[in-house]
Amino acid sequence: MKSPQPGLNPALVALMSVATGLSVACNYYVQPLLETVARTFALSVNQAGFIVTTAQLGYAAGLLLLVPLGDMLERRGLIVIMSLLASGGMVITALSPTLPVMLLGTVLTGLFSVVAQILVPLAATLAAPEKRGKVVGTVMSGLLLGILLARTVAGGLAQLGGWRTVYWVASVLMVLMALALWRFLPRYKQSVPLNYGQLLGSIFTLYFTTPVLRTRAVTGCLAFANFSVLGTSMAFLLASKPYGYSEGEIGLLGLVGAAGALAARQAGSLADKGKARLTTTGGLVIMLLSWGITAVGSHSLVALIVGIILLDLSVQGVHITNQSVIYRHMPEARNRLTAGYMTSYFIGGAFGSLISATAFQHAGWHGVCVAGGFITILNLLNWWWGARYEASTSQP
Repeated sequence: MKSPQPGLNPALVALMSVATGLSVACNYYVQPLLETVARTFALSVNQAGFIVTTAQLGYAAGLLLLVPLGDMLERRGLIVIMSLLASGGMVITALSPTLPVMLLGTVLTGLFSVVAQILVPLAATLAAPEKRGKVVGTVMSGLLLGILLARTVAGGLAQLGGWRTVYWVASVLMVLMALALWRFLPRYKQSVPLNYGQLLGSIFTLYFTTPVLRTRAVTGCLAFANFSVLGTSMAFLLASKPYGYSEGEIGLLGLVGAAGALAARQAGSLADKGKARLTTTGGLVIMLLSWGITAVGSHSLVALIVGIILLDLSVQGVHITNQSVIYRHMPEARNRLTAGYMTSYFIGGAFGSLISATAFQHAGWHGVCVAGGFITILNLLNWWWGARYEASTSQP
């Protein structure tokens, strides 16, 4: 039987937002450190970029294999255990003497840091229906802020004590967050008449039988590919001429992206008011424009900052809208809907990391921007085709 639905007060929403941010940040601390890590292990740009790809693939595996358990098990206990295991993965990374050991820690961290994607549908479940989009927007803003501010925190800590210090501090923060979640999260469990194998199989069934989920999943996949295209190569751009920035200075640009993430919170409220198609279309158009501006960032810091803000605003706005839309379908299956959507999302992130590192090595920053623009055009075509399904099923 489903546990009684407890209230969701602002303090609990704030805690869940911070927890999602800390969890997902585990996969992004390495981005401003890639140049330093590459020197430590004598890696090429492509090899260093594979660290980010490994994190994304580990996260995608966790989304597919672990997030659906939220529809079966008691969620507070599941969230706490996974937070502690993610912390263990970062300890392995901090101790890694070689690249393979670092990749092992990276995979384990990515696998279990999907706890963020159990917190988001839990917040949607606990929220009142008329406030669901707003709550999802707030929690998802915490998630994207975690991704962006991870760069700033990692850059600062690396300057103080080296790149390994970043992972020691992050592992301690995850343990402390696990304790806070155990203390304040309500216990919540719902009864699903499926075993684990059936639960996983139902994700694919949902994906192929729910056009709205499929369209939103591909839209999210290509949007997050854009985000990874920018983030993976930006450290190499800023570490070289004409910038020559240190890790701390590179990390500070995460604060710039945070402005875009916060501005995108309103997408959830607009989705509540039936404007989901408008926010999606507008977000994708802004995303495309951002790449033209970002290209000038090869020699203009102002253009780079404007491009980062616009890209982060559009990616977050599209993402919040996507989740607000899919959570209206099958409330009893929100974790499986999340698994289907977010697996596509982070596969896009892994794809974007690979494309970015390759483009930068062969064509520099302009090659990266061309790749991002091309992916966005594909996304606009996908949305133009898929939006008709939402219109035919009276989705907002």
